[in-house]
Amino acid sequence: MPTSPSELADRVTLADLEGDPHPVLAGLRAAGPAAWVPVLGAWLVTGYDLAVAVLRDARTFTVDDPRFSTAQVVGPSMLSLDGTPHARHRGPFNRAFRHDEVHARLAAFIRAETGRLVSAIEPHGAAELRRAVAGPLAAAVMAEVLGLGRADPGTILTWYDGIVAAVQAESAAPGRGGAAGGTAAFGELADSLREVIAGGASLLAEVTGPLTVDEAISNAAVLMFGGIETTEGMIANAVAHLLSSPAQLAPVLADLSLVPAAVEESLRLEPAAAVVDRYATRDTRLGGAEIRAGDQVTVSIAGANRDPAVFADPDTFDVRRPAAGRHLTFAHGPHFCLGAHLARLEAQVAVETLLARLTGLRLDPRYPSAPRGLVFRKPPALRVRWDS
Repeated sequence: MPTSPSELADRVTLADLEGDPHPVLAGLRAAGPAAWVPVLGAWLVTGYDLAVAVLRDARTFTVDDPRFSTAQVVGPSMLSLDGTPHARHRGPFNRAFRHDEVHARLAAFIRAETGRLVSAIEPHGAAELRRAVAGPLAAAVMAEVLGLGRADPGTILTWYDGIVAAVQAESAAPGRGGAAGGTAAFGELADSLREVIAGGASLLAEVTGPLTVDEAISNAAVLMFGGIETTEGMIANAVAHLLSSPAQLAPVLADLSLVPAAVEESLRLEPAAAVVDRYATRDTRLGGAEIRAGDQVTVSIAGANRDPAVFADPDTFDVRRPAAGRHLTFAHGPHFCLGAHLARLEAQVAVETLLARLTGLRLDPRYPSAPRGLVFRKPPALRVRWDS
C-alpha cells in the first residue's frame, strides 16, 4: 500500500474528488499536508494549519493570475485581486455586509421570502428543496442586496447559470471562446445593474465613487455568483445532514435554538465550496513540498475541515461539536467571505422554517441525496417528503 504523498496523489481521479473525496483527502493528509496531484495540475493542500498559512499569505499565494477564470468573464474584482487593488475593490462593500447591518436590513426580508417559498410547497407533501426553496431564496436575497428586487428571479437565475457555465468553460479551456454565452449573460446583468446605479439609493450607487461603474458591476457579479451558488449549497447540505442523522435531528427538533450550531457543523463537514485556488508568486516551501513560482496551489477546504488534529472524530456530524466554528468554509485571511454573515442568516432561517413548518420532514428514500461536485458540493437534487 503506497504511503508517500506522491504515490497516493498519482492515483487520485476526478471521479474520486467529485463523488466522495473524503477518504482520498484523508489518505493524502495523513501522508503529508501538501502533494502534487497530476489530475488537478496543482499542489493540493489538505492539512488545516497549512491551509490557513496559504490563505493568509496573499503575497506568496495570490489570486491575481490569468488562470483565475472568473476575472476572464466578469472583469477584475475583489475576488481576483490582491493587495491594495483588492482592498480598494472590497472596502466600499464592507459596511453593508457586517453582521449588524445584514440583520437590520435583511433579516425580515429573508424570513418573509422563506415563509412564502415554504407556504407554496407545504400543501403538497413532497418537493425538491434545491429548486423549490434553497435556490430561489438565495436568488431573491441577492436581488434585494443588489437592488434588483423587481427583476424576475428566473431571469436572475438564467444570468447566473450563464456566468457559471462561462467560468467553468474558461477554466477548462482558457481563451477558446467557451465563455461567449456567459459574456452575453453578464452583459444583460450589467445593463440591469447600470439602471440600478443610475437610479441611486442602492448599495451599488453608494460604491460608485470609490469604484467606477464597471468595477461596481464586476464586483456585483461575483457577489451574485457567491451569494447564489454557495448559499444554495449550504442550505441543501444542512438539511441533508440533519435528515440523514436521526440522532442529531431529534435534539434540533426539540430545541430550534440548536439550528445555528447544526448549520455551523454542516458547514464544517461539507463546505459548499470545497476548494479554492491560489498561484505561487515565488519559489517557496510548503509542508516539505518545493513550490515553484507560477505553480497552482489548491487549498482543499473539505480536507482542512476534517483534519483530526483540529476536529475530533471529523467524519461525524455532531450538532454539539464545540469547535465547529473553527472551520475554513468561508476561507481565511484577506479573502474571507464578505457574505459570511448573510449566508449564515439565510441558511439558519431556511433550516429553522423547514423544520418548524413541515411536520415529519424526511428524505425521500427513492432518490440519492449525497453531495457531489469537484469545486461546488451539494446534492444534485434534494427530494423530501413530509406529513401534509
